[in-house]
Amino acid sequence: MYKIILVPLDGSHRAEAILPHVEELAHCYEAEVIFLQVIEPIHFYADTHGYIADVSIDTIGRETQIEDARSYLDGLCGEFREKRIQGKSLIEEGPVVSTIIGAAEREGADLIAMASHGRSGLSRVFYGSVAAGVLHQVDRPLLLIRAKG
Repeated sequence: MYKIILVPLDGSHRAEAILPHVEELAHCYEAEVIFLQVIEPIHFYADTHGYIADVSIDTIGRETQIEDARSYLDGLCGEFREKRIQGKSLIEEGPVVSTIIGAAEREGADLIAMASHGRSGLSRVFYGSVAAGVLHQVDRPLLLIRAKG
């Protein structure tokens, strides 16, 4: 039923709450697991002198983010490989929701599995919800669990 499972992660323990579920499904269906981390693009802002990049993430910071993501995801792949689950890692840049959906399409994922951070009320309005965005736009099955914490 599920041969390729896409697992978007942001490096948080809350996001990792999906991993036991993915492990069980991967064993059950002999599925490949694709771990995805999305790095959001650098934002540019206009000031009185022209456009300047958001200084919170400069080019050196971006390279560090990519290296950290690669190390994190490769570690997860190794853990799953030890459990006899085939996996690979993807690091992509772009808007989070559309990048997750695009990766699912390109990789031929049969299922997207992710944890919701469980925000509600004003925090959801201000920060948005990646899980809700994916849920409303995806064209394939989505396993969504609510992470505690």
